[in-house]
Amino acid sequence: MPNPHYRSTSYRKIHTKLPSGKSTIHYERRKNNRAVCAICKKPLQGVKTNLLYKYSKTEKRPERMYGGYICYKCLENLIKQTLRGSS
Repeated sequence: MPNPHYRSTSYRKIHTKLPSGKSTIHYERRKNNRAVCAICKKPLQGVKTNLLYKYSKTEKRPERMYGGYICYKCLENLIKQTLRGSS
């Protein structure tokens, strides 16, 4: 039976074979997916995905409008559209 903190689904099991020939299970934290833009679905730049508890709020994502949600190109187009009055 694994330790209680390894029973969470945030850990994945890795079956490894030891040099003695015995097989054992190692536990590793799951990796998060890349953050993608909500409009064009391209990966976002400057957004951290793993071990988020180590970083402050401003280190996790850019500090502009919609930072960490849409990419800079889509934001640029959105601002242009709103300033020109079209929707």
